[in-house]
Amino acid sequence: MALKRAKYNNHLFCLDEIDKMTVDFRGDPASALLEVLDPEQNCAFNDHYLDMDYDLSQVFFITTANSMQSIPAPLLDRMEVLELSSYLEGEKVHIARDFLLPRQWKLHGLKAENMELSDEALLEIIRSYTRESGVRNLERQIAALCRKTAIRLVDAADTSLCVSIGEKDLEDFLGVKKYRYDEKENHPQPGVAAGLAYTGAGGDILYIETVVMPGNGKIQVTGKLGDVMKESVEAARSVVRARASQLGLKSDVFSTKDWHIHFPEGAIPKDGPSAGAAIVTAMVSALTQIPVRSDVAMTGEITLRGEVLAIGGLKEKLLAALRGNVRTVLIPEENMKDLTEIGEDTLK
Repeated sequence: MALKRAKYNNHLFCLDEIDKMTVDFRGDPASALLEVLDPEQNCAFNDHYLDMDYDLSQVFFITTANSMQSIPAPLLDRMEVLELSSYLEGEKVHIARDFLLPRQWKLHGLKAENMELSDEALLEIIRSYTRESGVRNLERQIAALCRKTAIRLVDAADTSLCVSIGEKDLEDFLGVKKYRYDEKENHPQPGVAAGLAYTGAGGDILYIETVVMPGNGKIQVTGKLGDVMKESVEAARSVVRARASQLGLKSDVFSTKDWHIHFPEGAIPKDGPSAGAAIVTAMVSALTQIPVRSDVAMTGEITLRGEVLAIGGLKEKLLAALRGNVRTVLIPEENMKDLTEIGEDTLK
């Protein structure tokens, strides 16, 4: 039907959220798409509903997905994958200012002079009232501001009234803050190191807490971790243990001590190998009782040879550090090339 409405055979065809496909008694749509998206086969695509062949080789197909985990590998192999990172905070402010606000003003019967919203307030909405990679919830919060503004105009019986909304006024309009973001620790303590995590909603500072107690070498890890991160903890312990003499530690420190490594905000799932360097630092800090600087964060996968490997999501992680007032970030050397994609304002 879409081809009939287009009236051309060389149009653009978008399949939205292809990762939501499900298999049921009616069949597997992924199997049909194998032929549709393959340029070597779709020139003679057979439509079983109409029972006729149709040439799809001139159609340009675009598919979107939130995650590639549920897309079958044979289907993914027929696509050219373009990964788009989440919007940065500055980009969200510009989108809200140039697009979302004017649209909501029109929908709520407001004029630009009826509402004055500062950039600081917009940034606080992004940080404390939304947690997302896009701007869908941000638009909902802006719509709520417009409704409250319209009510005030009606109550005052003055359509020329200008309602000024600053950062301190948001709780009156939107209620208490829904989310918090981590900031640097004011009082560094031994055994605590700041790592950086990449999430679907951007980046976060991930504090790793390590406690050493008298025992017989057992290790306990808490914080709702995935298998990869649990393996990173084991690799970090082996790295520290193999270099105990270089660090000035006693050789029996691992046989006479128990470990408890905790990743705060235990309800949030965490996985990935990029916290390895921070785990090693936290363990060494706990053993030597030397605090880690609170204005320093780090990211990187650790190997048993003590090398730090490259990571992904560098832009989001650096912005999380900037948001948390962490001004020094240690990154793998292989990621230095990625700094060219990051704005100078973030690197200052």
